[in-house]
Amino acid sequence: MGENMSAEIKIDGIAIAPEVMSIIVSRAVEEVEGVASVGVRDLATNLVSMFSAKSTAPALPPIEAEVVDDTLHLTVRVSVFFGYPFKKLAETIRAAVVKVVDAQVGIPVSSVDVCIDGLVFPKE
Repeated sequence: MGENMSAEIKIDGIAIAPEVMSIIVSRAVEEVEGVASVGVRDLATNLVSMFSAKSTAPALPPIEAEVVDDTLHLTVRVSVFFGYPFKKLAETIRAAVVKVVDAQVGIPVSSVDVCIDGLVFPKE
């Protein structure tokens, strides 16, 4: 499943580079209150490596896109700030992604999986 990120996303007669999709989605998600970063950045890395034995594993792409029956299936990996309920945050992220993809790309999004991969504690 991870292979398809290097290939273009082909749907409905257009091909979109994964990087382009990543930029569009990342920008929208980063504006969601409670999101520290899209993907696991240095900000959260030290925290994550403390809790994760497999910190040497290659980082998964922050945004993955798959075409399923002419709709997009997206996976978004985020680090979030402590204190924001995950379920509510995930719903807000999903709504932001669907809205931006609809506006910018014009392709229906069938689903958005939100993976909370890092937790950031705000500095006191």
